[in-house]
Amino acid sequence: MQRFKSYFRFLRFLLRMQHHTEEVIQQHEIPLNWLREKINRQQFLILSGILVGLTTGVASVLLKTLVHFITLLITQDYHFRYQLMFYIIFPFSGMVITACIVHYMFKGKDGKGIAAILYEIAHKSARIPAYKMYRQIIASGITVGFGGSAGLESPIAVTGAAIGSNYATTYGLSYKERILLLAAGSAAGIASAFNAPIAGVMFAIEIILTGVVFSDFIPLIIASVAGALVSKMILNEQILLHFNLQQNFDYRNTPFYLLLGICCGMYSRYYALMAHRVEAFFKRFHTHQTLRKAAIGGIILALCCFVFPPLFGDGYGFVKTLANEGPEQLIRTSLFAPLVNHHWALLAFVGSIALVKVFATSTTIYAGGSGGNFAPSLFAGAFVGYFFSRLVVDLHIFPLPVANFTIVGMAGVMSGVLYAPLTSIFLIAEVTGGYDLFIPLMIVSAVSYLIVRRFSPYSLEISEYVKEGKIFTRQYDSNILSMLQVKDLVDRTVPYFHPQTGLEQILSSIQHDHHFYWAVTDEQHRLLGVIRFEDLKAYIFPTGERKTSLTAGELMKPISLSIQIHENMNRVMEKFDTSGEWYLPVLQGDKYVGLLSKSTVLNAYRTTLKHTIEG
Repeated sequence: MQRFKSYFRFLRFLLRMQHHTEEVIQQHEIPLNWLREKINRQQFLILSGILVGLTTGVASVLLKTLVHFITLLITQDYHFRYQLMFYIIFPFSGMVITACIVHYMFKGKDGKGIAAILYEIAHKSARIPAYKMYRQIIASGITVGFGGSAGLESPIAVTGAAIGSNYATTYGLSYKERILLLAAGSAAGIASAFNAPIAGVMFAIEIILTGVVFSDFIPLIIASVAGALVSKMILNEQILLHFNLQQNFDYRNTPFYLLLGICCGMYSRYYALMAHRVEAFFKRFHTHQTLRKAAIGGIILALCCFVFPPLFGDGYGFVKTLANEGPEQLIRTSLFAPLVNHHWALLAFVGSIALVKVFATSTTIYAGGSGGNFAPSLFAGAFVGYFFSRLVVDLHIFPLPVANFTIVGMAGVMSGVLYAPLTSIFLIAEVTGGYDLFIPLMIVSAVSYLIVRRFSPYSLEISEYVKEGKIFTRQYDSNILSMLQVKDLVDRTVPYFHPQTGLEQILSSIQHDHHFYWAVTDEQHRLLGVIRFEDLKAYIFPTGERKTSLTAGELMKPISLSIQIHENMNRVMEKFDTSGEWYLPVLQGDKYVGLLSKSTVLNAYRTTLKHTIEG
């Protein structure tokens, strides 16, 4: 109980720190602002990369240590006979506590996951709220520490990105420099989480900088190295994911690595489909039902952990046990312990864990917990790789090195779930302490990635954001358009008319107006139709007697297309192209707001492109 009190005192300390952060930062700005005047831009960016990397490394160490501390606290004097209490009480409690903290401490501000960071890049000029520098540490620490079946790497990457963004904002750096330091923070986060600096850089390039053109990567590399150094100097290797290869690569196993790549790709697709279904289930709950959602999610998670104990926490310890000792040690602490000597039962146990992992992880994330899919994809990949290779060996098809296939399977599923083949290749190469498995890593990761790309061009974390046009993709024109918003470009000064407005009044109103398109609305400002300049030509330049009795209601034409004020600009341009119109009415709900001109959009696109290129 005393340890719990100490932990919650620590949380209160973090909250008090929030109020003093601005004052402390202002004090530290003085020497850095002086240095900025004395050194050139490149030197200041390198210095910034070092500082961001070191700070992120410390944050990563804090989060890892916090989770390790909580896990040790709740597992002290644990015995199998207490499993019912352990695997039901703690995961459930972690979900509810996290939901309460997010709801009351952070006022419901979630913004978790890498997709939220990509949204900040696309729509908020890479300016990330300051609370994200510590929110993930608190929420993820509690969720995963109490047994939430999720990973810490995504929260660490988000924390690093927030640190880099706020650092750049503090010193008034440009948009491009802000994105660079944001990516540097994410790279440092991944590098420190695994002591893998190359993987950190690859992660930033593949995921964070998608759709952003960059040539200055030195600060990114420096930050990643700094984060990895902090992790290596402070963290115990037992906390990190690390393996020692038992066998070198044998080219005769290549066909089976190809088959493993196919299995990883198909499993990754299954992972995405099940995750979307779990997400859809929890989306049914309204905002005011946060605690109810967390309670239901906590019950589901507790049941998963009760039946399959390896689903508890990030699972790295269980992965090491599987690779080094086999599933016998895992099944001994489960309900299936009596089946430890039944060979096929062990294999079924491993396969079942891989299948259920996605439900435990998705429930943790979408029911109100905090975490990411990074560690779960590695965990699932290890179990898929073990299951595949053990099955081939037991059927006497070929004597495969099971430990190597377990390790390579991690890269395969990670590549298929996160759509990050380069990151997965270099990550596993670094955590194994060498590059002896580089060829099979490339084979399995590439095959898995190609398979999932056949089903969906985007990963499960960002697919919804892409559909809504909220984040950048590799289509650079689309990225620039995504930065524009209808509400900033709509012309609210265009005259509009009611159906009873007479022709003479209409002509008088548009006499000095430069537009060629006018709306007709009712008394409640609902759009009824439009009047184009072409419709008035015959009355402006009459060849006979002018029909002064005509009204706007008689002159207006039906509406072909309209735009909602919060609509994505890529869809807006599609509507302009489809309709052939140069002006389209803008609505908010069913209320008329104003007109949007295609010329205005194109001019804004050109200006934004220029600013982006010039930084």
